[in-house]
Amino acid sequence: QVQLVESGGGSVQDGGSLRISCTASKAIYCMAWFRQVPGTERKGVAYITTGGSTNYVDSVKGRFTISRDNAKTTLYLQMNSLKPEDTAMYYCAARTDSVCSLNTNSFSYWGQGTQVTVSS
Repeated sequence: QVQLVESGGGSVQDGGSLRISCTASKAIYCMAWFRQVPGTERKGVAYITTGGSTNYVDSVKGRFTISRDNAKTTLYLQMNSLKPEDTAMYYCAARTDSVCSLNTNSFSYWGQGTQVTVSS
């Protein structure tokens, strides 16, 4: 079992920045951030492997940066140039197999979510 706990959400204005964090109970090969707006499906934002490989959804490329600490147990998402359309509940997720992707159904472990609200 892996426990994931997010923190750092909040409210910012259009163009602002936020960093959200996720602490895992142990190091996991693949960790990712997803986001969900009420009434819509949860969608992948970015993932990172223990080796440092990353991938981002097109809508956040150049604005968001995913990273992990040296112990590989804390996941970060630095969000710059935030837009109102980035408003969502952000979830940390982890999967223990050797493949990393942004396929929601492939992740076994999820955090409780942290709300990010961007106002215009």
